[in-house]
Amino acid sequence: MEHVIFDGDPDLAPLVFLHGGLGCVAAWGRFPARLAAATGRRALVYSRHGNGGSGPDPLPRTPRYMHEHAQDVLPGLLDALGVERPVLVGHSDGASIALLHASVRPVEAVVGMGPHMYFEEENRLGIEAARASYEAGPLAKKLALVHDDPRGVFDRWSGVWLSPGFRDWNIENDLDVTAPVLMIQGDADEYGSLGQVDAVERAVRGPFRRLVPEGCDHYPYLVCPDLVVENVCDFLAEHTAPASAAASTPASAAAPTGVPAAEAAR
Repeated sequence: MEHVIFDGDPDLAPLVFLHGGLGCVAAWGRFPARLAAATGRRALVYSRHGNGGSGPDPLPRTPRYMHEHAQDVLPGLLDALGVERPVLVGHSDGASIALLHASVRPVEAVVGMGPHMYFEEENRLGIEAARASYEAGPLAKKLALVHDDPRGVFDRWSGVWLSPGFRDWNIENDLDVTAPVLMIQGDADEYGSLGQVDAVERAVRGPFRRLVPEGCDHYPYLVCPDLVVENVCDFLAEHTAPASAAASTPASAAAPTGVPAAEAAR
């Protein structure tokens, strides 16, 4: 499985980045390196099977694909890499996967951006707009920069979300999260309403905080990375073990080489 590891303080819980449906290691751009440097934490960034350079997905894409990755695939990966009690940083599908994983395994905290808790009309409209962009060419060109199989990535993602079986998809009653949770969603998110964040707050039982950046779409880590990094650092400082001094290496030097611009996956 394609992955990148950033070094940091071994005494702090590591960050684990969980990308969205069209994401991968490269699609995060420099954001993981920036957040790792700002928090002084180690970080794991990986591409799920079928995305980026991780090769084909051996599992059929069903409405339970987020449950399957969160509760079957991700535990195996973390165990293989010796990662315990991580801080999960998830975007879109990855935010949902983070919450589902935190319901069955101990984590230090959950940071989610643009979470999905249930299917709503905004999901359908956003994905149909993305499909039109893909067929017209712009989105296809962007995905081709970061995925070995861009057509397969797009079809698997859009196909399951627009399938009749997904209309009743809802994870509100599947969560059992006691870890601290920070949810970030732009007020101009094209893939979901702020009702999704309300649903997270209702479902979790630990400390909860929300951040709603004004004028921000589905990609806060690209649109307002400084704001996101600042708020994540503050949240972790308040709700997790005290962090050591932030890493002195500039994020630009810590980022993996050969990573295309983050805009490629927008």
